[in-house]
Amino acid sequence: MDQLSASLAATLQAARHDRDLSVNALAERSGVSRAMIGKIERGEAQPTAVLLGRLSGALGMTLSELVARAEQAEGDEGRVRRSADQPVWSDPATGYRRRAVSPATESPLELVEVELPPGASISYPADAYIFKTQQLWILSGRLRFHEGDLVHDLDAGDCLELGAPAPTTFHNPATTVCRYVVALVKTRS
Repeated sequence: MDQLSASLAATLQAARHDRDLSVNALAERSGVSRAMIGKIERGEAQPTAVLLGRLSGALGMTLSELVARAEQAEGDEGRVRRSADQPVWSDPATGYRRRAVSPATESPLELVEVELPPGASISYPADAYIFKTQQLWILSGRLRFHEGDLVHDLDAGDCLELGAPAPTTFHNPATTVCRYVVALVKTRS
């Protein structure tokens, strides 16, 4: 297990403890099995992006906040985060890759670069978008973004500001990788 995955397991467990939630309570809130939560927290299973989205929403956090806390636990500090030091997390189920571009500071702004493989889809519940404003900027490829009942077909150069929290699906309908930047601003501390 790589350092970021180990840090993510510890961060998930710490967030659960901080909220005085048992594994059973988190399982009920998230719809993720008790056994899977235990495996993730012990570092025996690498969670998918979808599972992390469900767990973070049940903890009252965004997926980005959960991953950012894990990245900060790696000891990254300062106002500059060099390319070589930007943590990358990959979803074992889809090949989705998430690179934390922003320095690990207390700034409410966060930039994340994502690579979504051809044909891949990632879905998140509305809870994953609470307490933040978010925009998607497509760098290359195509993205079909489902935001509740709305469907946005986005091409390179397009930028979309997300609306109110809704269940979402990121889908790459193309035969090439879709690269995009997620810019988000936390609206609570």
